[in-house]
Amino acid sequence: MSTLEGKVLFITGASRGIGKAIALRAARDGAKIAIAAKTAAPHPKLPGTIYTAAEEIEAAGGKALPLMVDVRSEEQIAEAVAKTVETFGGLDICVNNASAISLTGTLETPLKRFDLMHSINMRGTFATSQACIPYLKKAKNPHILNLSPPLNMSPKWFQGHVAYTMAKYGMSMCVLGMAAEFKDEGIAVNALWPRTTIATAAIDMLGGEDMMRQSRKPEIMADAAHAILTSDSRSCTGNFFIDEDLLRSRGVTDFDQYAMEKGADLLPDYFLD
Repeated sequence: MSTLEGKVLFITGASRGIGKAIALRAARDGAKIAIAAKTAAPHPKLPGTIYTAAEEIEAAGGKALPLMVDVRSEEQIAEAVAKTVETFGGLDICVNNASAISLTGTLETPLKRFDLMHSINMRGTFATSQACIPYLKKAKNPHILNLSPPLNMSPKWFQGHVAYTMAKYGMSMCVLGMAAEFKDEGIAVNALWPRTTIATAAIDMLGGEDMMRQSRKPEIMADAAHAILTSDSRSCTGNFFIDEDLLRSRGVTDFDQYAMEKGADLLPDYFLD
């Protein structure tokens, strides 16, 4: 299978950034996409809402269903998943993209921020997957894709931001466990992580213009996600994919197309040695 035409995707955090890029790539195939995100009204500092994302998805050739969802609420998740199935007639793919970040040390991380990261990253991923799986069991080529890193236990990836690392690794442990748990039922569960930093609002917040310039566009993650989600779910599961490595294995050689600034020194992302 090389297309997502007619497939139904439920994507958290799809109003901007990587989540929206994945949605737009699927839309070009003619997919049906539920945009499950919290931003319904314009944010003073962040671009995009579920409604502007829906307009872009429709313009790209897909069908869009904007849904205001806070992934910290299991009730909102359940209602949104049910609405997606009711609207589009089923569910084929769950993309757990919503995430919160705070690169702070132990003493500099308020417990409110700790709880936010764990509630969105780890608990939100678990809860969204849990709500989607009963419907995914009925799909022909079901996939869960978590935007989370490989489980690298080097202390250097913990020492500066242990709370954030635990929250992201919680998403990755969902991949490790659920891939094995649902393998016999044909539900693929994989992770995807970028080789370099990706030009998103989070990167702009962390490093400003210089960091954005040394990053790649979200489209590289969208193309890598598309390659995963069009793979056979029974033979492609339990993987921790890196965007560049995956695309190279699929024959992509031109990576300049993804650079924010051609020739700039790219910044490696976290968790990769």
